[in-house]
Amino acid sequence: MNSRERILGRVRRALADVPRDDAPYEQAVSRDYVREHGDRSAAETVELLAENLADYRAIVHRTDAEGLPGLIAGLLEKRGSASVLVPPGLDEGWPAATGVTRVADRAESTPHELDRVDSVVTACAVAIAETGTIVLDGSPDQGRRRITLVPDHHICVVRVPSQVVSSVPQALERLDPARPLTWISGPSATSDIELDRVEGVHGPRTLEVILVSED
Repeated sequence: MNSRERILGRVRRALADVPRDDAPYEQAVSRDYVREHGDRSAAETVELLAENLADYRAIVHRTDAEGLPGLIAGLLEKRGSASVLVPPGLDEGWPAATGVTRVADRAESTPHELDRVDSVVTACAVAIAETGTIVLDGSPDQGRRRITLVPDHHICVVRVPSQVVSSVPQALERLDPARPLTWISGPSATSDIELDRVEGVHGPRTLEVILVSED
């Protein structure tokens, strides 16, 4: 008997006297918990998102659709990026104002090739105000998960207010659990036993979030 069989055996014994319940999971699990904290307007929810993103050391920018291409170009220039990875479904107008060499999101790209890319620009699936979290789901305008984990600089565009929700439960309603979800709360960071913070260990060292007003 291996470890897996021993653990499963203990689970079966622990559940031996529990009555069988054939109710679907959606009905068996109570959903009467608090779905959001407080009563905020759409504008207040966006403000909370910006505050929590900054608290996680993400760099937050604001613009409208007209100013977005220029802002992206300026951020890449300020960063000194010589190359930028662009997902296949990204709005072509977003990086239109920059002359930085574009790198395609290819299945055959190796980690070493991705590591040589200076920046990546993506959209997002949803942003959660209460936790300062951005979720990517691998859609064409976001690309493969690895393109936002290997390059050192990630620019993520969030449309506000349509892509912003207050809480995690509200975000889950918009997401497909069968898709490759990446939950991002600030740039990659970890701490050693002496609590020295190190950034960029398992993701981008710098996360810049652009809140694009749809009004």
